[in-house]
Amino acid sequence: MKTYFTLLLSIISFAGISQEIGLQLYSVRNQVKEDLKGTLQKVRSMGIKELEGGDTYGMKIDDFMNMIQGMGFQMKGIGVDYDALTKDLSPVIEQAKKMKAKNVICFWIGHKGNEFNMSDIEEAARRFNQAGKILKKAGLQFSYHVHGYEFRPSPNGTLFDELMLKTDPKHVNIELDVFWAKQGCADPVEIIRKYPTRVKMLHLKDREKGMACNNKGSADEETNVVLGQGDVNIAEVMKAAKKAGVKHYFIEDESLRVMKQLPESISYLKSLK
Repeated sequence: MKTYFTLLLSIISFAGISQEIGLQLYSVRNQVKEDLKGTLQKVRSMGIKELEGGDTYGMKIDDFMNMIQGMGFQMKGIGVDYDALTKDLSPVIEQAKKMKAKNVICFWIGHKGNEFNMSDIEEAARRFNQAGKILKKAGLQFSYHVHGYEFRPSPNGTLFDELMLKTDPKHVNIELDVFWAKQGCADPVEIIRKYPTRVKMLHLKDREKGMACNNKGSADEETNVVLGQGDVNIAEVMKAAKKAGVKHYFIEDESLRVMKQLPESISYLKSLK
């Protein structure tokens, strides 16, 4: 008879999906403040092995890595601040290598208020191309995580399309947050199909049904629902992503219900054919 731990661990063997499903640690930002090690142990007991993050929560980086590696985790990606892309990237490279992460992700393009236009895209493309080239020489992959405001209209479709045109695919990849694509009035499935060689990573997050979309990059965190229960069409996302050869998948649940919803989301992914 399987133990409870073994049963939970087995759910990572997703039907029809050979890739590991990881967790973006921002999901448990509130829980780790109370109990870092205990929270991570709970996450591990759900079968999660791959993490995306970068924060060491006040611990020395070596101590943090010893702890998570002892639990059986691997850090697959860390974040980099947008403004840091114009500075010496040596500290970022050093951090990534100490954390044994091969991916460096920028989660935001700096802009003023709700103003976001072609000039912001041009500046971002310049920074991304430059940083991506440097990081690649260091053996790392650079990705940009979309946040919704990139899907405003432009002459070539959307500002996201402009970013794709202006960035070098050899040096700049995309981490597609499917919630933010949907919230930005775009179709994440169509984005994956249109840019199959550029989308290397996914944030798996579902959106409460009935929500109105906007391209402001804003939404109530409590509208994050269990995967498969919202309007993002996670099943089709996974089919498209698998066909495109997406490398990494991270559940990100920003709601206060994350510890309840996370195992339900994993179970849903397991059920996909």
